[in-house]
Amino acid sequence: MPDYETLRVIWWLILGTLLIGFAVTDGFDLGVGIIFRFVGRTDEERRALLECIEPVWEGNQVWFILAGGAVFAAWPLLYAASFSCLYLAMFLILIALILRPVGFNFRNKLPDARWRNFWDWTLLLAAALPALLFGVAFGNLFLGIAFHFDELMRPVYTAGFFSLLQPFALLAGVVSVSMLVLHGASYAALKAGEPMCSRAASIGRAAATAFVIAFAGAGAWLALGLDGQTISSGADPMGPSSPLLKSVVVLRGAWLGNYHAHEILWLAPLSALLAAVFAGAMLRLGRPGAAFISSSLAVTATILTAGIALFPFLLPSSTDPDQGLTIWDASSSAKTLFIMLLCVIVLLPIVLAYTAWVFHVLRGRITLEYMRKHGSWY
Repeated sequence: MPDYETLRVIWWLILGTLLIGFAVTDGFDLGVGIIFRFVGRTDEERRALLECIEPVWEGNQVWFILAGGAVFAAWPLLYAASFSCLYLAMFLILIALILRPVGFNFRNKLPDARWRNFWDWTLLLAAALPALLFGVAFGNLFLGIAFHFDELMRPVYTAGFFSLLQPFALLAGVVSVSMLVLHGASYAALKAGEPMCSRAASIGRAAATAFVIAFAGAGAWLALGLDGQTISSGADPMGPSSPLLKSVVVLRGAWLGNYHAHEILWLAPLSALLAAVFAGAMLRLGRPGAAFISSSLAVTATILTAGIALFPFLLPSSTDPDQGLTIWDASSSAKTLFIMLLCVIVLLPIVLAYTAWVFHVLRGRITLEYMRKHGSWY
């Protein structure tokens, strides 16, 4: 069995993999949901765009469920603290995720234009809200969450929902929304027929520019204007899971410490920027397949960039930095991590194989002519 430190790092990597899997797969669903009301200018065109994501969106959310399960089992303190502190934000995301299947099912029950227009805007909101709040949540990790543990080791949150909407967190939300719009537009350009694919490509190029500007701005803010945290003493990679044993110092630009210590890690943010630029260029050249691969790389590299900067922190605290959660003091036991690792080794390849098979079966464009021929209008 690997030692405790190695198991903790492996599970940090697994959690990152699950988040990337969710962002890459369900991310294009959210991106299409944000833009379909504008890319599709008639009811038929919007229906065709929704047909691009309806068969796969539910399966894509498996990654989100797996990530939640991994946090619950591998990082119980993180699960307890995050769900306590971010309850309202997570509740809003849950409502939005529930509205998506409702919108898909009810939109076409009536032919009335007002009915369908209502559900179109509902689906847009149900896609835009999670995309924004996921980014805001990541931004708040760099700012620190206002929580501490009481004498019974219960997480106590000392702020409110609107305190999460600080300028840097909102900028992170812009990064998230523009990134997912680029990803969704690339998918729509690849999957939908004309004229939707050309309009999606145009939106994707604008989103690529917005992402590069917002991502670079957030990086500069981290380096020059934002206090970060670093562990000064007490964290034992092989020690017990107690967040009360370490000391943390707050320094300007400390979130870039891992990058300064290992310069090769700069490849992550550089890859995010280059992949977004390349995706925009491929959309301009009419190569949506290459654009979608590039946007997937941009999503992956963006999450890696944030994860590397935060490492080893999982949930930093702004009110009591010493009690912030790290991978060294918030995990389950070594035995639990090892048993779950064996399950992941068996089950994760099955999930990957099934996902690949589904997308292979559903390959091909959704055109207006195809929809009319096969009677896909309800």
